[in-house]
Amino acid sequence: MPAPRDTVRRSALAGWAEYGYCASHSRFFWGLRLHLIATLHGLPIGFALTGAKADERQVLLYLLHDEHTLLATRPGQILIADKNYSGRAFEAVLADAGLTLLRRPRKGEPDRAGARFFKPLRQTVESIFDTLKGQLDLEHHGGHTPAGVLVRVLQRLLALTAAIWHNDHTGQPVRRSLLAYDH
Repeated sequence: MPAPRDTVRRSALAGWAEYGYCASHSRFFWGLRLHLIATLHGLPIGFALTGAKADERQVLLYLLHDEHTLLATRPGQILIADKNYSGRAFEAVLADAGLTLLRRPRKGEPDRAGARFFKPLRQTVESIFDTLKGQLDLEHHGGHTPAGVLVRVLQRLLALTAAIWHNDHTGQPVRRSLLAYDH
């Protein structure tokens, strides 16, 4: 249920948070979106918090430009993204940067290269967000000001990063598992 207008106007987040549409839940919401670049193991390596209406493609291009070492130190990377990350100009910019985009085709588009890999890899992407939302309670962070929201989101990203780092260095079979720390 969207936030009432009076609540939105009085909120310290007004001007940053905004109304947007969540296609996976088929509903409108008032708030922010977390844009995340992560490894296949779920290790966050870049993120942005934007208003709900921000163009995902522009946010990704900004992240890649702002974090230029992501491209410079790891040539030939493959990005897995939603079907909204489309457009000839957008994909040309990614290709020029040496990135390969793996996404589902949009309605009316022919199958794309790498389509057979997309389904199992997309499940990995969804499980990363499920870890942030479910185990780290990202959607119920409790922040009421821009600084409060940012600190609470960063806490969750840091907790996920620390767990993955620890699990990797202690030889755990699943790097993103937080079960050992869930008490």
